[in-house]
Amino acid sequence: MIIVRAPFRLPLGGGGTDLPAYYQKHEGFLITAAINKYMFLNINEPAIVNKIKLNYTKVEIVEINEIDSIKHEIVRESLKYLKIKRPLEIGSMADLSAGTGMGSSSSYTVALLRGLNTMLRRYISLQELAEDACKVEIDLIGKPIGKQDQYAATFGGIIQLEINNLGNVTVTNLKMEHEAIYELENRLMMFYTNIERDANHILGEQSDKARRNEKDVVESMHAIKEIGHAVKDALIHGDIDRFGALLNEHWLEKKRISNKMSSSQIDHWYETGIKHGALGGKIMGAGGGGFLLLCAKNGARKKLRKAMEDEGLRYMDFRFDFEGVKVLAEL
Repeated sequence: MIIVRAPFRLPLGGGGTDLPAYYQKHEGFLITAAINKYMFLNINEPAIVNKIKLNYTKVEIVEINEIDSIKHEIVRESLKYLKIKRPLEIGSMADLSAGTGMGSSSSYTVALLRGLNTMLRRYISLQELAEDACKVEIDLIGKPIGKQDQYAATFGGIIQLEINNLGNVTVTNLKMEHEAIYELENRLMMFYTNIERDANHILGEQSDKARRNEKDVVESMHAIKEIGHAVKDALIHGDIDRFGALLNEHWLEKKRISNKMSSSQIDHWYETGIKHGALGGKIMGAGGGGFLLLCAKNGARKKLRKAMEDEGLRYMDFRFDFEGVKVLAEL
């Protein structure tokens, strides 16, 4: 049995510029991080049963020559991509559920590909693994997503991603002082909105608008990329107040791209956060629900947490993950 985990991601700046519809014309730049909330997968090769069995929110059992009938897209396309036809049992558990804006599908893909390659005794670099995960999700399944989630889940840490017109990604670890990392962890607060949504609809709309060169959308994405550069500068210099203000700028630009990014309820929660000590924030991922991230003013954590919990939101503590995808056991 092989047990693998991959972290969920936390976008910090420039999100959306990793969409092919944008970077193929304008190149992408973003800052992203991994957190200590994980997708766990176990992969077992049964000795007798000649079938493939999947355990996730559903249970699937198929013959090894019927891989095309697997309903779980990521498993189906990963097995076909790696040309695997053998008895398998694949089970998964996660600290966070799908639809919360934390990149769960990419964390699943990265963990699965790492586990399957380990089973095959096949070494691939982190860069190859992240690109294979992008290949499965974007090219083979056809999801309207970018490359941020796969790279964050693979590499971990707080990283800079530069994406050229051809989709080649350069990964650089952000050089932050330890004290700045601790302060950033302390002042970032995440609250669950109890709203789950399908990010593909929102991302699909954003990609279509960027592909059509809609002026307002492209201008907003240009602004978001510049905010990403400013976020890098603020974090390197340990200026968390500036980072918080940039989160607010990013959120305002993000809302211009689609009316599905927010809602009257989300706007109310966001304004409540600002009134009670938040410098800025945003809905995680594509928007529309999931987790609300807020950056608190120095000393405002207690007041901000109480205000948001009084609104019915649930607080989730987290720390950054610096290990990335990891094989926990080979039994």
